[in-house]
Amino acid sequence: MSVVLEQQETPVERNSRRSGGREARRAMRAAPLADDVRPIRPGLEGGTYKALAENDLERIHEAVLTLLETVGFANAIPSCIEALTRVGASHDADGRIRFPRALVMDTIKNAARNITLHGQDPKHDMLIQGKRVHYGTAGAAVHLVDVEKHEYRESLLQDIYDAARIVDGLDNIHFFQRPMVPRDIPDPAEMDFNTLYACVMGTSKHVGTSFTVRENVAPALEMLYAMAGGEENFRARPFVSNSNCFVVPPMKFAEDACGVLEACVEGGIPILLLSAGQAGATAPAAIAGAVVQAVAEVLAGLVYVNAIAPGHPCIFGTWPFVSDLRTGAMSGGSAEQALLTAACAQMAQFYNLPGGSAAGMADSKLPDIQSGYEKGITNVMAGLSGLNLVYESAGMHASLLGFCLESLIIDNDMLGHCQRCVRGIEVTDAALSIDTIAEVCMQGPGHYLGNEQTLKLMQTEYFYPAIGDRFSPKEWNEKGKPDILTRAIAEKKRILSERFPSHVPRSMDDRLRLRFGEMIKLPRSGMGH
Repeated sequence: MSVVLEQQETPVERNSRRSGGREARRAMRAAPLADDVRPIRPGLEGGTYKALAENDLERIHEAVLTLLETVGFANAIPSCIEALTRVGASHDADGRIRFPRALVMDTIKNAARNITLHGQDPKHDMLIQGKRVHYGTAGAAVHLVDVEKHEYRESLLQDIYDAARIVDGLDNIHFFQRPMVPRDIPDPAEMDFNTLYACVMGTSKHVGTSFTVRENVAPALEMLYAMAGGEENFRARPFVSNSNCFVVPPMKFAEDACGVLEACVEGGIPILLLSAGQAGATAPAAIAGAVVQAVAEVLAGLVYVNAIAPGHPCIFGTWPFVSDLRTGAMSGGSAEQALLTAACAQMAQFYNLPGGSAAGMADSKLPDIQSGYEKGITNVMAGLSGLNLVYESAGMHASLLGFCLESLIIDNDMLGHCQRCVRGIEVTDAALSIDTIAEVCMQGPGHYLGNEQTLKLMQTEYFYPAIGDRFSPKEWNEKGKPDILTRAIAEKKRILSERFPSHVPRSMDDRLRLRFGEMIKLPRSGMGH
């Protein structure tokens, strides 16, 4: 556009033309794109950031093998002892299980790789291999953050269902692991069952859940087999995985969780082998030492699962947390947490195992500036490290004590930015733009605004936030000076009033409610029925 042309236009004409151009561009961006040309999508390849050098990986690996062989694990239940000693571990006089190096290395060699975590809808299937990155939720928050009142209240079953159906429509959150516990259901068996029910009814994406004791797995399997159309169908496409804290750091088995692990393996549920030591408290304060302990603990779990069912799908869930050493409190949004998570991603890649760890666990109590920088830094480093499954990446506050529905919507934008960073820069002959630069400079208008390359790439090369503010100050003022939290509140209310997933047919829900009766606590009124 020339200066002369702009001077000849009236303000009304100029505003009309600018508005028309903006609206045309917005309409173009709103048009749906095929998955393979979207600027971001599930499973982008990371791995450009490496917290550990190659020699560091080898030294950690050697330390891990030494720990497993000399320190081992305490508190194994009888069935665990039987399974592990049968494949070559020793149960020694001090009561500890120790793992010969050959057993550990043989297990790693033969463990499941390139696994798929399925959704109820196949479009949400996630191939977990290499350095492919996926972001999702997780946690066991006991509070919901009420941003309008600036207060915390106890989380309820309805909140879990609401979180699931919000995530169901957010492109940049790829799976839904239970982020809260329903404080309105005190009975552990009913809590486990209803948590899973709310999750699988609220989203067709892959779901992760937990169980308190072994006995609670059976009714859940009965429900899942029914929803899948039979046990064989579920085993072929398990759309739920078990987040299993089988270890009590440092280096002890957790009795109840081990029983759950065995029941889930027998039932065909993939296992997230979760070690969650806290550096400076239940894991070494040294970041490298915390990684060593986490890797040793998860590898012990890998041997355990493969002793029960060789090749069963497992996720290498090294999940060390950080302490603020001044107080001992957890610090999920810290730089040290970002480094720990990135290092754990590298260790999973070192063993070529499907890896999962945590990021996005803001210490901030509200979706504010602190929350933004803590989540952005930890999540983008996890993605750049090539972590396969980034848990707790959205919605979390107060170092896992609080969960916020509005933050899901804000964090969906944030994770879009993270994924664009993960995707990186493609350098091709066309992208080098020699011909385009020559044309604009020597034949064209001296800018690239209407250039063919610009129009072609504006959707496929660039990510646009859904609610993030990119208005000019003038536009922002004209629109009433909106802030991102106000927009997130409005979007949350819109979604919860309109989105009631129907991937589980009403007839199936009727069957489940007839079979399980009053055990199902989520009222149909809360599901839009």
